[in-house]
Amino acid sequence: MKIAYYPGCSLHSTAREYAASFEAVCDKLGIELVEPDDWICCGTTPAHSTDHLLSIALPVENLRLAEKMGFDRIVVPCASCFQRLKTAAFEINQARKLFDDVNKALDEPYKNTVKILHPIELFLEPEIQKSLKELSKPGDLAEKPVACYYGCLLVRPPKIMQFDAYEYPVKMDEVLGSVGIPTLDWRCKTSCCGAAFSLTETDVVIELTQKIFEEARKVGARAIAVACPLCHANLDTRQEEVERKFAANYGIPILYFTQLMGLALGIEASRLDLDRHLTNTRPLLAPAC
Repeated sequence: MKIAYYPGCSLHSTAREYAASFEAVCDKLGIELVEPDDWICCGTTPAHSTDHLLSIALPVENLRLAEKMGFDRIVVPCASCFQRLKTAAFEINQARKLFDDVNKALDEPYKNTVKILHPIELFLEPEIQKSLKELSKPGDLAEKPVACYYGCLLVRPPKIMQFDAYEYPVKMDEVLGSVGIPTLDWRCKTSCCGAAFSLTETDVVIELTQKIFEEARKVGARAIAVACPLCHANLDTRQEEVERKFAANYGIPILYFTQLMGLALGIEASRLDLDRHLTNTRPLLAPAC
């Protein structure tokens, strides 16, 4: 299988471990990822906060580039990028004038033929599910339950994202379950981590993430699985501050779900960039007691 792959800016920088693990899992499954030539930033929050046309044209340009290369599907791992591309596709289908204005802003018109997928959706396709189950060898991970944290962007707004049940999503749980990793029922699947307030309102983020850590501890999570670079940054980098403020000792590794998949598929830990995390991941790799 060959599919267009939009990594976005984060997976080429602060979320390199997400890119490394996603690419390693796809390689294991025989999926060839092809980055569109000269892809550009999707605009993320700044674009749609300042210029509506620009906020739609930037994501559509990336869809156009994939279309030009002959692809009818593109996989987008970053939750923010995924939301922006999905939003752009939704809006040009709702308003013909906007679609025309966007095409005027592009070097060449977009024909609107590319479907946007998240890796979770890709991994849930029947043939890939079959391969995952055949290749999985979770070992001790089968005895270490994980809390799947979806955050806000994957599922909201539901009319646009159409990704999963927006109040209680389960697709990440299903993907990890297909490689033998048990997941937990918990209340914080879509609780906000504070997002970009981490830089401007750090106290707010510490309060919000503490509630997530506390709930994960209560249900017995040995790790928290994420699919968003910003969620990962908040939970991983702020955990030590949360522990100091609340006199707690969580020590819960925060891993991209693709890193957990890679471990369960027998991919070497070094290929999954587990050493890039601030919260120690070694307890998850240690033999189960």
